[in-house]
Amino acid sequence: MFIDEAKIYVKAGDGGDGCNSFYRDKWNRIGSPDGGPGGDGADIVFEADDNVQTLLDFQYRQHVRGESGTHGSSNHKKGRRGKDLRVKVPAGTIIKDAETGLVLRDLVKAGDCVIIAKGGHGGRGNSRHRSNEPGSPGEEKTLILELKLIADAGIIGYPNAGKSTLISRISSAHPKIADYPFTTKEPVLGVAKLYEDAVLVVAEIPGLIEGAHEGRGLGHRFLRHVERTKVLIHLVDISSSEGRDPYSDYRNLNNELKSYSKELAKKEQVIALNKIDCECVKKNLAAFKKYMPKKKVFPISALTGAGVKELLNEVYKKTKKIKNAKI
Repeated sequence: MFIDEAKIYVKAGDGGDGCNSFYRDKWNRIGSPDGGPGGDGADIVFEADDNVQTLLDFQYRQHVRGESGTHGSSNHKKGRRGKDLRVKVPAGTIIKDAETGLVLRDLVKAGDCVIIAKGGHGGRGNSRHRSNEPGSPGEEKTLILELKLIADAGIIGYPNAGKSTLISRISSAHPKIADYPFTTKEPVLGVAKLYEDAVLVVAEIPGLIEGAHEGRGLGHRFLRHVERTKVLIHLVDISSSEGRDPYSDYRNLNNELKSYSKELAKKEQVIALNKIDCECVKKNLAAFKKYMPKKKVFPISALTGAGVKELLNEVYKKTKKIKNAKI
């Protein structure tokens, strides 16, 4: 199950109490203070890990608590510090404060980490002729975790445009495929191998509809997954099998992207006109190209594989160009 959002409560460990102790023997009947300080509480550290793919674990683990430090003891002995708790999350996880909505950290790549809650300080003992103190409590917070997939390319399009068929054609991913809308209800990641070391990580985004930028059809949850992609594969059903106009679909979906995020609307797009294996597509192809004479389009059939290789080569060129530009 792909889970891309979770709400959890975290509490760092409390500091241990300082000890109130006096050493006495037959020569020292009054006693010398020898109480040691308490140990610090454990910090809670969130770390991005490539071995974790979703936030599913947090559906069952909604409370995360750090270990408290132990109390100080006599003979100036300091309490043991609580062992830091490292919480593994997928790369691409955004951590927000649930109360304020403030983004605490964006863990973009594997290895990124952040201390989300600091452990409490251990209380001082009375060994230095001062009164002992209790340990301070660890920080506690309620967090919202949001996952944005990290992929080279994202496949977007209206329901039944053929996104699942395309990703199953180019990778070993096996999403559910059927001839009714919204078959795919969660993003799917696939790895396409072109040649030698040329590899593309592709994300299939569930079908978007008009009003997606306002949350219709879970649009907000789906659209955020294409924010990190370098290139968008805009898949258009050129066969009009759903009774829609291909060019209107292309234009309306771009309007949705623009309404959701201007940055998202500026992303490089590769236009793929799918279902050329269907009959009577020549007229639609000619009309689409007439509307967009300066745009390069790729007629393909995700079902038969026709034109798919050329499409992937173009996507790979664009992603490589963007990567080189950022170096």
